[in-house]
Amino acid sequence: MKGSKVAFLSVLSNTFVVLLKLIVGFITGSVAVISEAIHSALDLVASLIAFFSVRVSGRSADKDHPYGHGKVENISGTIETLLIFVAGIWIIYECVHKILNPTAIELPFLGIVVMVIGAGINYVVSLRVKKAAIEHHSVAMKSNALHLLTDVFTSLGVAFSLLLVTITGWTILDPLIGIILAIYIMREAYKLLKESFPPLLDARLTEEEENEILSIIHLFKEKYIEVHDFRTRRSGPEEYVDFHLVVSSIMEIEKAHQLCDEIELAIKVKFEHAQVLIHVEPEHERLVSKNKEV
Repeated sequence: MKGSKVAFLSVLSNTFVVLLKLIVGFITGSVAVISEAIHSALDLVASLIAFFSVRVSGRSADKDHPYGHGKVENISGTIETLLIFVAGIWIIYECVHKILNPTAIELPFLGIVVMVIGAGINYVVSLRVKKAAIEHHSVAMKSNALHLLTDVFTSLGVAFSLLLVTITGWTILDPLIGIILAIYIMREAYKLLKESFPPLLDARLTEEEENEILSIIHLFKEKYIEVHDFRTRRSGPEEYVDFHLVVSSIMEIEKAHQLCDEIELAIKVKFEHAQVLIHVEPEHERLVSKNKEV
């Protein structure tokens, strides 16, 4: 299934779950259920953002965007994680209000059933979205999958809190568990923010990824003299890699070009969406450059 179709599937599932939770939240009067509805509503917004960002980021490079539209996904992922923070703060506010102004919960078992149904739906959809995110190297869809998965955990947590309230009669458990769940989803959002935001500042790839690329280049070390000015960055699903390759001064242009093609293909075996730019330098030019530096 195409990435945009999977993203649209999460839009449909979230729409259904939001309506279900809102209706039951107002019927039961449970702040945890209403908070979950708010959380799911933000998930719906995130799903819509992911859906449109996947469609836009998939466009080919054009005259105005020669490097493609990949960063749309990073913008989307950043916005989605910020929405999770907003949801967490709102849930905490509602829970504190409920602690200060406690009210009885009506029909708690109805809330439990709805939470379990919502968790089941979002769990299945989150697996589909996560699989598509890995296939398409999409940070927006990965962010969306996290939204759905946190909704699963929070929904089950609310169902458990309603069960405890039913058994013990302690209504304060409802907002207390809501606060714990809010802190949890904000913690997960922070982790994802560290992944989605840095590429907007052209941050380098991870040390592990760079070492893997360098190890691939070193497989051809018998054919070149030196690699320097190695740089990387990420844009959406694509990794950008560029470096200078010093070769023998007597190497023919055709052979140097062939060597670059071989290195590029080898990198793309591991990094399917990599965009590799290699600047070839003859050995004597590198020696002149080094002497100038000295």
